[in-house]
Amino acid sequence: MFSFFKKKSPQPTAAVTDALKPSASMIGTALVTPLDIEAIVAAAPERQRWLDKLSSGLRKTGSSISGVFTGTQIDDVLYENLESALLMADTGVKATEYLLADVKRRVAASGVTNPVAVKNILTESLSQLLKPLEQSLMIGQHSPTVIMVAGVNGAGKTTSIGKLTKHLATSGASVLLAAADTFRAAAREQLAIWADRNTVEIISKEGGDPAAVAFDAVTAGKARNKDVVLVDTAGRLPTQLHLMEELKKIKRVVQKAEATAPHEVLLVIDGNTGQNALAQVKAFDEALQLTGLVVTKLDGTAKGGVLAAIALWAQERHATSPALRPVPVYFIGVGEQLDDLETFNAREFAQALLA
Repeated sequence: MFSFFKKKSPQPTAAVTDALKPSASMIGTALVTPLDIEAIVAAAPERQRWLDKLSSGLRKTGSSISGVFTGTQIDDVLYENLESALLMADTGVKATEYLLADVKRRVAASGVTNPVAVKNILTESLSQLLKPLEQSLMIGQHSPTVIMVAGVNGAGKTTSIGKLTKHLATSGASVLLAAADTFRAAAREQLAIWADRNTVEIISKEGGDPAAVAFDAVTAGKARNKDVVLVDTAGRLPTQLHLMEELKKIKRVVQKAEATAPHEVLLVIDGNTGQNALAQVKAFDEALQLTGLVVTKLDGTAKGGVLAAIALWAQERHATSPALRPVPVYFIGVGEQLDDLETFNAREFAQALLA
């Protein structure tokens, strides 16, 4: 369950911040009151169920990596096997080299001799690499907060919007949906079902221009004092340049409706696609300047290591373009149910991957 916090909430103390860490289940500024802490404690079993599901979903990726540490000594063979396992998990060449070098450095510094200890060191190294991807989605700083969502067909974009809408609405946020995916058959109907299911309003026009639908939705969101406007855009491949230009147009038109918008530009990617997911992130970021990611379908795949590749890309992107906003992974998904989309926590992911 996600929590929705208004900007006006008081700043938490260090003790409150520590109390929040196990849940990591927040949308907003992470500003809470004592009553919120009680809710977080009550939700602990729910978070544990999510962690169990995440571990199960990542088992195919993790088992191939964990198998490397079943030997009796730390030698070149172990590191060679670890390199192969990371590459098979779609960690990518750069991220694999980065992790191997860091693990070797940590092993040498610590003097450990047990292969199991190397596994623990890898967990820590992966956690630190992924840590910058761990950020909360800010809701309430703008009224409305306009979130533009992109992704290729089949990545789970519209379904993820529906899940996010459910959690926002349940948390007390007023949400307006924009059915700007006017190209795909039944896309409007699919989003309308989510709108009806969550009892939220939707702006939709049959055969309408996507940018015009987005403009009308942002205008309506301002007039109706909505907290969030979620804009569903047409799924497309980054190689379809004319369609990518249409995405850029939607963003420009949204800015005409509200100069500060879109406040978030999210890309939904399918975790099953491995390194292709990283290629999508790069292409969509070049076109739209992404502000966040949603990684879906991590269950049943042996390619969960792609998050390490994305983390290293994000690190390099910041080094070359520090003025751009970071691109965190706001949410990850391991199934089709409403509670199968959760906030991303670097240590939880690393531990689940290598459990």
